[in-house]
Amino acid sequence: MAALVRSTNVATKVICGSQQHINFTVVPTASKVIPISDVVTEFKNEDSMQAAASRSTRHEGLLSTNFAIKGINVSSRRLAHTDITFPDMSSYRREVTLDAEKAARETEDQRRSLYPAVYYGAGGMMSLWVGKEVIQTSVIYKSMAADQRALASIEINMNEIPEGVTKTFEWRGKPVFVKHRTKAEIEREKAVNLSELRHAEHDDQRVKKPEWSVVIGVCTHLGCVPIANAGDFGGYFCPCHGSHYDASGRVRKGPAPLNLQVPEYTFKDNVIVVGSS
Repeated sequence: MAALVRSTNVATKVICGSQQHINFTVVPTASKVIPISDVVTEFKNEDSMQAAASRSTRHEGLLSTNFAIKGINVSSRRLAHTDITFPDMSSYRREVTLDAEKAARETEDQRRSLYPAVYYGAGGMMSLWVGKEVIQTSVIYKSMAADQRALASIEINMNEIPEGVTKTFEWRGKPVFVKHRTKAEIEREKAVNLSELRHAEHDDQRVKKPEWSVVIGVCTHLGCVPIANAGDFGGYFCPCHGSHYDASGRVRKGPAPLNLQVPEYTFKDNVIVVGSS
């Protein structure tokens, strides 16, 4: 059984059961019927239309059970302006990229021209600097004073060095040891087994005359100046780190890796010319 009932201003249709308040059957007379009039709202813009849709879905009240309110979008807007001209950025772009119809690969060589320019530019500058240094060194060397050119070679009087004595001379800023060896020293150095040497050189390879040994007095370890006629092998001894050399200037003990260097020299009568071959 169904009946249309009205309670205050709410009309409900009861399918079964009963209401808690007093219900009565509505049988309206023609004189009391209130015509339903539609409320016409003028929507001037999208905001007013959106506000009206939100109000129609909101049922506020103390006993309201409609807690979930769902927003309704009545329109969509794109916040874009067509009356503003996009700025021209052509002045900030490379000239080769202004044509939009050209592919990037067609302008790749022009866009990457900076790297070859830096590469070849730096290489050219380095070549010019090296050339300048070579020319400057040659000019300075040829313009040396006569006394400085004389130091390129020195002459040593052999008569001033008795047998068994070692004297030190300066040549090109380095000490040079000139040793007048005895027969016993010559025989001892020639009898050395080359397999026992760190830097294997025969005595004949280091002297032009058996009686005379000429070596540069700079230790091959760290550049110290050895002491002549000292050490365990009767030649030279470096006190810095304990390198021992024999009378031929060959390293026999200690950290030195190589033998003492033999400079260019030649014999002219009773004179040894160091720095001339």
